[in-house]
Amino acid sequence: MNIYFVSLGCDKNLVDSEMMIASLKKAGFTIIDEADDADVIVVNTCCFIGDAKEESINTLLSMAEYKISGKCIMLAAAGCLAQRYHEEIKQEIPEVDLIIGTTSYEELADDIKKAILEEFTVENLKSIDYLPMPLTDRDSLTGGCYAYLKIAEGCNKCCTYCIIPKVRGKYRSVPMENLVAQAEHLAENGIKEIILVAQETTLYGTDLYGHKALPELLSKLSEIEGILWIRLLYCYPEEINDELIETIKRLPKVCNYLDIPVQHGSDDILKRMGRRTTKEEIMAIVEKLRSQIPDIILRTTLITGFPGETEQDFNELKEFVKELRFDRLGVFTYSQEEDTPAADMENQIDDKLKEERRDEIMTIQQEIAFEKSESYTGVDMHVMIEGYLPEDDIYIGRTYMDAPEVDGYVFVKSDNELMSGDYVIVEITGSNEYDLIGEIVD
Repeated sequence: MNIYFVSLGCDKNLVDSEMMIASLKKAGFTIIDEADDADVIVVNTCCFIGDAKEESINTLLSMAEYKISGKCIMLAAAGCLAQRYHEEIKQEIPEVDLIIGTTSYEELADDIKKAILEEFTVENLKSIDYLPMPLTDRDSLTGGCYAYLKIAEGCNKCCTYCIIPKVRGKYRSVPMENLVAQAEHLAENGIKEIILVAQETTLYGTDLYGHKALPELLSKLSEIEGILWIRLLYCYPEEINDELIETIKRLPKVCNYLDIPVQHGSDDILKRMGRRTTKEEIMAIVEKLRSQIPDIILRTTLITGFPGETEQDFNELKEFVKELRFDRLGVFTYSQEEDTPAADMENQIDDKLKEERRDEIMTIQQEIAFEKSESYTGVDMHVMIEGYLPEDDIYIGRTYMDAPEVDGYVFVKSDNELMSGDYVIVEITGSNEYDLIGEIVD
């Protein structure tokens, strides 16, 4: 039986999709690339913010058309939207035959067989605090020489704007031996870069081992042959300690790169968000990281238009961005999510003002980023090649400074043929906004 799979949302959701596909293949199903030829269509949905929710609903509606125009006999909705809005999906999209929650993908193959035989919608919604044991032999769907390793599920922070704890449950770490086995399998299949993700990576192991075990995990992953880079995303600033900093310094495979989502630069807004840090504490950890690891690249994300964000709060945020000069920075407008404390707060901000403030922050950051790009001219850097652009006769790659999908690229000129996954030294000869330009060093 042929299955067409659609994966929406974040990199953590992509890992879930990889687990589902691996389990379906083990059960004898065939995964195909064209929806027209599918007997079954599975959509792994997202509902983190309004735009993601809308995309998931539209995708389900679009895939439902294949039950009319194609050979599709069954449509499944999986993931966050399915977990959170399962009743609404049953009522509003009756073409959906199977609803799989965020922790129920282990039984996906059996549930598909069951749903094909039933006339009513089949649901599998386990407790959101259950942790399905990840398959160690899943394959990466990124299409590149990198793969994501989800080291934990859920979150205990309960920021006032975030629905994740209600959809994904409390924080649960994946056992270390399972993660090492996953990474070994990925390395054996050509993966060169492992990217550690979770709602928060810095708390890894606290529930299983009674202490922050991320440094130990990094040490074990560094021993795997074939892995060249290990990258850390979603490190909450208040949880970064001296042991983690020393581990990053000690292990050459661990990229001098940290993603530390800080969300704002005003103490009043940080408090309303339920964040665990103050502006002063954020500035202190950034200064410490840069003093201990001089070439570290720091990425962050911010939210504009949070309820009650005054002009003074926004001015503080602008000065915060100018002073800290993050290497990489993304900005989201606040999304009013039902069932979150922030959704019921007074002084909700107009969408237009949210967007204007986002654009203003991005204009400030753009100047910072372009200056930083220019500063690398004349520097030799290691680059991992990701592909080739035949129309420009140029290769495309990334340095340790750039996470896939969200950061910049290096456009590399070479007289010799290169392959995806090649690890080469490139002299940076210039920059083009967020991207670098260079030539192979003989």
